[in-house]
Amino acid sequence: MIRLLKLEYLKNLNYTPFKIFVGLYFVILVVLLFIGLVDFELFGQTINLKDQGMYDFPGVWNFTTYIIGLLKIFLGCIIVFSICQEFSNRMFKQNVIDGLSREEFIASKLLTILVFTTFSTVLVFVMAFVLGKSYSATQDGDLIFKEVYFIFNYFLKLFTFFSFLMFLSILFRKSIFVFLGFFIIAIGEGILRFIEKITFISNVKNQLEREKLMLSHTSVTDYLPLESMSRLIPSPLIRTKLAQLLGAEFKFVYPWDSVIACVIWSLIFIIGSYFVLKKKDW
Repeated sequence: MIRLLKLEYLKNLNYTPFKIFVGLYFVILVVLLFIGLVDFELFGQTINLKDQGMYDFPGVWNFTTYIIGLLKIFLGCIIVFSICQEFSNRMFKQNVIDGLSREEFIASKLLTILVFTTFSTVLVFVMAFVLGKSYSATQDGDLIFKEVYFIFNYFLKLFTFFSFLMFLSILFRKSIFVFLGFFIIAIGEGILRFIEKITFISNVKNQLEREKLMLSHTSVTDYLPLESMSRLIPSPLIRTKLAQLLGAEFKFVYPWDSVIACVIWSLIFIIGSYFVLKKKDW
């Protein structure tokens, strides 16, 4: 394990995109996390997200994981570029010749993913806790860690997302095709969700009955890769005081089904990556 980590470290240390995207990640991360301290003008009204409860316990766990989750693409780009460059520069073939097995190659990429995911999760936990302790309107001990499960959801969301990108990178080998494939899948999921929603609405004519069924309706598309990741952390905007004044109510039932779906998808992507790597003629 140590040998594989050292190998990955040496590969990425002098890789320029690695430095660029890591730098962008940290800069934008800090900006986004402290954006709640800045006043915004919206429809002639001054809006401050801190005053809207962005840093209040327990919602700060939701806000922080959701906002930083938007930046996962920067770390994802590192995963994609680092894998794709190995095939474009024939590093993978040379490593195999030098004695690196396909199992060790997959293991090295998984270790990299695990390091990125763990580091980002620990960073999110520390920053959410510090921001909450510094700016939360309440410091009630029962509320501080009430929704800390969003940290685990964040870890699982990142791990599944990076495993997905690893699979696409090994499948397509070129970064442009990886991102193209990713966007096609994202658009495809969106189209399927739209079709399913239209079909559901057309089958239920009564408005009141439709609203009741929508609350309990389990969608097949909820278990697609990107959608199952998305459902782990809901948008926190509905938790703001402004949204509550407008009549919005935050309701969140822990998505055990999405957790299980993400675990299954992660296994599928990892096993799929191994079989693609094993079967293809490199």
